[in-house]
Amino acid sequence: MKYQGCLLAVKDISVSRNFYEKVLHQNIIMDVGEHITFEGFSLQEGYAGLIGVAADSVAEQSHNFQVYFETEDLDGIYEELKRTDGLQWVHEIKEYPWGQRDIRLYDPDRHIVEIAEDMNTVIRRFSSQGMPPEEIAARTMLPLEIVKQA
Repeated sequence: MKYQGCLLAVKDISVSRNFYEKVLHQNIIMDVGEHITFEGFSLQEGYAGLIGVAADSVAEQSHNFQVYFETEDLDGIYEELKRTDGLQWVHEIKEYPWGQRDIRLYDPDRHIVEIAEDMNTVIRRFSSQGMPPEEIAARTMLPLEIVKQA
């Protein structure tokens, strides 16, 4: 068995396609109308009918799942998203105890989307602030060898 990605049930495939393709700059691998595959995840319109369950059983805004992306330029993406009308934010830039920063927003179907700094970027940021590798490893909870490689 091999993992192939996750599928998000969406109400309007064209609205969701626009969000992931134009707003989040994701690349489409396959588009067959009601089903679109991006790199690592898919969108499906009419999901309830496809699998044979009641339409009202497909929960919206359950807060128990998120689509996760990483970037080397969180500040740039944040600024771009702030200029995009109609986005609903879970939270804007937030930094966690291990130093990683992220933002979370909702997609058009109220799935949570997280965009976080990749940890190599966090390591480089701490290093540029003068933090020694041992302190970076302790703060990020990463092995010292990983910190030194970054």
